[in-house]
Amino acid sequence: MKLAAALLMAAAVAHAEPATYKLDPTHSFVHFEVVHFGTSTLRGRFGPVAGDVVLDREAGRGQVSLAIDTAGINTGTAALDARLRERDLLASAEHPQAYFVAERFAFEGGKLKELRGEFTLRGISQPLALKALRFNCYTSPLFRREVCGGDFEAQFDRSTVGATYGLPFVADRVRLLVEVEGVRQ
Repeated sequence: MKLAAALLMAAAVAHAEPATYKLDPTHSFVHFEVVHFGTSTLRGRFGPVAGDVVLDREAGRGQVSLAIDTAGINTGTAALDARLRERDLLASAEHPQAYFVAERFAFEGGKLKELRGEFTLRGISQPLALKALRFNCYTSPLFRREVCGGDFEAQFDRSTVGATYGLPFVADRVRLLVEVEGVRQ
């Protein structure tokens, strides 16, 4: 009986394969927040974010590759968006894309808890951990395929990538909120 159960489990694991997901552009954005003059929080977003995810939930591992169009910044104020694209902040002309790539996934109780990888902005790479606020998979009635996604957050200091304009009046610490959904291919 134990042998049969072990063989059945081994067969199930052998059939489990990593799944590839393409990000859905209608549900994949990076939002940012930075404190402005110690009074309010400046908020905006980039997107849609392009990318692919390979996820093997059974093995607790995967790969993420996201590309963020820096010129696609939107704060709701066109003049501010143009200023943020300038060379001393996002440097969108010189570095039209930011990237996040990760291969270190942390699972707890079968749930994705964190992605650790490398974030590149303005051509400068640094480690970044995206903590899962929520993550789930479901069968989409629209696509008739599995969709996985969630909300993630991280923080970094913009000075580490040379975006120092406005310091200390505009905070160094930037909070990122990443919303993504990927459709299984």
